[in-house]
Amino acid sequence: MKAFLLAAGLGTRLRPITDRMPKCMVRIGSRPLLDIWLDALGKAGVTEVLVNLHHFSELVRAHVAGRTGGPRVRLFAEPELLGSAGTLLANRDWVAGEEMFLAVNADNLTDFDLTRLIDAHRATDAPATLTVFTAPRPSECGIVEVVAGQVVGFAEKPEQPRGNLANAGMYAFAPAVLDEIAGPVPRDIGHHLLPRLVGQARAIPLGDSYFIDIGTPAALDRARADWEGRGQQ
Repeated sequence: MKAFLLAAGLGTRLRPITDRMPKCMVRIGSRPLLDIWLDALGKAGVTEVLVNLHHFSELVRAHVAGRTGGPRVRLFAEPELLGSAGTLLANRDWVAGEEMFLAVNADNLTDFDLTRLIDAHRATDAPATLTVFTAPRPSECGIVEVVAGQVVGFAEKPEQPRGNLANAGMYAFAPAVLDEIAGPVPRDIGHHLLPRLVGQARAIPLGDSYFIDIGTPAALDRARADWEGRGQQ
């Protein structure tokens, strides 16, 4: 199985930390976030991961070159950011013929078991399955309306949210969903792809799994303390 690890963002909210490194190289405990994600993907049965690069790409290249063990890592440089959906579309040949593939946002920290997402996707004929969590501040998230497991509505950071179930940025897709991505880059999964999958996609909750967006220095400090408190390294 293949997966996209979306890691090319600038991480502007995490400055000044991201003035010297990409967000995916920020350490949580003893490891960079990149390794936490690669290990989680490998544990779920993913054999090859495409990591997109832009901000401080040379640091990611050097780290991956010194990494041992699976999964295999394929690096994809973006001189100009394509957006999360644009990255998928630019690499559609890489996943052509696959039963399914995963895509995850590298700027979140979670202990969610990705095999739950894979199993849920395989249990239906939906073209996409996404993960959701209960958001404390819904207006800052992509809000997903779900009825009996089916996505019936989606809005990216709405001013007046119609609920508090939020997109957790972990997806299982059939390659055919890439046909839904159109228009000039950058193209974003939340803004441009998920709205086109309303009525077709399925959603599963994170349940009791830990989840946090490490987008700010305060959130990063909290994540580090939480991760250590949960006995994670």
